[in-house]
Amino acid sequence: MLAGVISTATLYSISAHAQSSVTLYGLVDVGIRYTTHANPAGDSQVQMLSGASESAFGIKGTEDIGGGTKVVFEMENRFFPNTGQTDPAYPFFNTAFVGLQSNTYGKLTMGRQINPLADAVVGAFASNRWLPTFYQFRPEVMMAQGVWTSNMVKYAARWQYLTGEVSYAFGGTAGQFGAGSQIGASLLFLPPAPMNLAVAYLDSRDAVNTSAHLKSWTAGGSYTFDSTTVNAGWSVNRQDAGFVGNFPNGPFSVPALTALKFNTFSAREMFFGGVTQLIGTATHLSANVWRTIQTGKTPSADGNATQLQLVADYNWTKRTDTYLEVDYSMYSGGMIGAQFQGINAVSSAYKSTQLGVTAGLRHTF
Repeated sequence: MLAGVISTATLYSISAHAQSSVTLYGLVDVGIRYTTHANPAGDSQVQMLSGASESAFGIKGTEDIGGGTKVVFEMENRFFPNTGQTDPAYPFFNTAFVGLQSNTYGKLTMGRQINPLADAVVGAFASNRWLPTFYQFRPEVMMAQGVWTSNMVKYAARWQYLTGEVSYAFGGTAGQFGAGSQIGASLLFLPPAPMNLAVAYLDSRDAVNTSAHLKSWTAGGSYTFDSTTVNAGWSVNRQDAGFVGNFPNGPFSVPALTALKFNTFSAREMFFGGVTQLIGTATHLSANVWRTIQTGKTPSADGNATQLQLVADYNWTKRTDTYLEVDYSMYSGGMIGAQFQGINAVSSAYKSTQLGVTAGLRHTF
């Protein structure tokens, strides 16, 4: 999953009636990043930041309650190791859910968790798939409605290599059951090799203008032959004119969405793809491209973006790696100054072009 990195450090406690496990896991990533056009004056910037991946620590666990059924839970925090602060774009526990998992009937979870559309992209055709939380420059995550949703009930069932997910997030408004709610669904085909495929849909309803919706679709896949993986995807976001971001289950307030220029578009359509080459057992090289076309709520908000990226990553050990990432973006019209790189923060691109270079060290546990 996009929310965590599996750790092998597991503590076991066994009773006469049930077997339980609790796992502490995490990722710490610190990098140095250089960007051009990093302010309205067009100046360049060099800074230490939370690397190309979002650093996180979490706890997950299971308890076997018999009959092929387990209770599962997970809590995860996102933080900035360069300052020691929790990421202000998220709640303290950005992931927090509990549920039941059955060998026969599937998995039912409740709480704040990843939506089915984000599950589909990351599971089947995200860029740089070997790096699950690589968010400093991963534009396709901006099409996933914030990735995480609060107050969500999600059910997943698997048959052989086919997994289906459905979700519903409660709006919680008295007298208006659907206000601020969200529905989602995805279908993933994930055999061991060579091809993975996925499709997904997400629909969020404004909590104030209850007839207004933000809808998203995505489809894509990846194919691996020998040590080379090719991925390709398509995503669309469409929002009604009355949708202004009054969505309590999402990650942003209305002022934050305005700062991100999220509320300026009627539709965004993205096509993206890439290729990853594994050299030996320790080196990954990848190249990725994104093309996005935006239709604004006003003509001045029309625009487009073309983004390119190269990544080199070397694993010193199973848990520690270093990387060099280079990205270049070209924006026009209403895309200039919009957040469209991957992180949940105000855009760092104030001009029609931006070059970014990140070098970092990452450790998982």
